Amino acid sequence: MPLARIDLVKGKSAEYRHTIGEVIYEAMLSTLNVPKDDRFQIITEHGDSDFVADPTYLGIHRTRDTVIIQITLNQGRTLEVKKAFYKAVADGLHARLGLRREDVFINLVEVPKENWSFGNGEAQYAS
Repeated sequence: MPLARIDLVKGKSAEYRHTIGEVIYEAMLSTLNVPKDDRFQIITEHGDSDFVADPTYLGIHRTRDTVIIQITLNQGRTLEVKKAFYKAVADGLHARLGLRREDVFINLVEVPKENWSFGNGEAQYAS
């Protein structure tokens, strides 16, 4: 049910981008309790002039390597679960890619279950 949009500046390898997707998916499985094989991700690279991440907002020093992750998912997870997810992603990207935790920006967009259609023109999760 989650849809992950992952944005970063051009110049990283296909393996690097793939690993970002893997880390996010693994964190969703371990913390957000998403079903196995529920993996929908869009990874987009941008030129320097098309990717803006303020380098000092909230006192967090970001670099050109900042990755913006936006995930649309069903509503209802607790604050503790969300915090565990943020940490799992930041720690995973740091461990596997050396990405600075400061360069991991995550936004969750929660929606009611009836806002999904996975195909066939049906609302599979609607009650």
